[in-house]
Amino acid sequence: MKRLAGRGASLAVSATWFASAVAQAADINAVNNAAKIASGAGAGSAVPALGVGAVLQTFVGLAVVLALVFGCAWLARRFGLQPGQRGGLVKTVGGASLGGKERVAVVEIGDTWLVLGTAPGNVRLLHTMPAGSAAADTVGASPAPLSGTFGQRFRDALKGEVGKRFSAHGGRDR
Repeated sequence: MKRLAGRGASLAVSATWFASAVAQAADINAVNNAAKIASGAGAGSAVPALGVGAVLQTFVGLAVVLALVFGCAWLARRFGLQPGQRGGLVKTVGGASLGGKERVAVVEIGDTWLVLGTAPGNVRLLHTMPAGSAAADTVGASPAPLSGTFGQRFRDALKGEVGKRFSAHGGRDR
């Protein structure tokens, strides 16, 4: 029995020594191959695979969102939430921009055309005329082409300005 007890103790010692040797070898292996292990598990190196299911789910979600947008637009048009061209009392015949924020518009109300000048916070009636008194396509048309050369037109305009200035001041020179 003593013999067996002595063998068991030596067996336990040798098992402990063997386990510590294996652990030490694993530690040395980890130290020697640390760079290789670290480079294999670097940050951002794991890329999730895109499967057919993920792509299909994305396209179905996009289709649902687009259908929802178009459905809301259709409902708004159907129930009159969007202002449209109705045969109401006021119709815009034409208009022109005069500057950054100023505008002239011709508006038809019943059988009358109103020429309105608009600016930020201001709308003024410029002229009133019977509807159809001027053709709708000539309201925004450009003036007739000028006759003569540029030099002749410039001379005539200069004569007109000089005449206005001298007649306004009684012929006195400044």
